[in-house]
Amino acid sequence: MSEQRDTQTKEASQEEASRKAMKENIMRVALTSEARQRLTNVRMVKPEVARAIEEYIVQLVSSGKLRRTIDDDQLKEMLTTIQGPAKREFKIRRI
Repeated sequence: MSEQRDTQTKEASQEEASRKAMKENIMRVALTSEARQRLTNVRMVKPEVARAIEEYIVQLVSSGKLRRTIDDDQLKEMLTTIQGPAKREFKIRRI
């Protein structure tokens, strides 16, 4: 029984490793070096946003909608659409 669990665990970890490698390859091909660096920086600050961007890019590539590599400016646009407005304005009035 424990051997079967060990086998299932090993298979699951191998599948996870292959998925991760596939995603890294897609990111390497789909993004320019500047965009990959920006995504790495975003991952350090907001990992959930980076995951959402990565999933979106993988979907674009797998569906064939991505025709060319994504540069830094395009990645910035994606980030603003996912995050919403980057800055909030505060007005302080003195009475």
